[in-house]
Amino acid sequence: MSGAKPPGHNWSRKPKEEEEGEEDAFDSMIARTGCASFHYAVQECMAEHQDWRKCQPQVQGFKECMKEHQKKQAEEYRRRREMHQAPG
Repeated sequence: MSGAKPPGHNWSRKPKEEEEGEEDAFDSMIARTGCASFHYAVQECMAEHQDWRKCQPQVQGFKECMKEHQKKQAEEYRRRREMHQAPG
């Protein structure tokens, strides 16, 4: 195999929009989950190693955080749904 890198994610630390002072929509979404520190740990590891296999502890931490966030979201949705369906 040649030494050329296959197309893929650019793991640079700061997107152009962030450098210009605009907040990235993806970063905003991640921040709302409460998992931003885990996401940034994955980004830093990938920037350093360029190999997701070497970043499994960070990936698993982010995965678990997102799983917990999704669980909380589902519970909140269920609670609101039950509240609106309760006989009044």
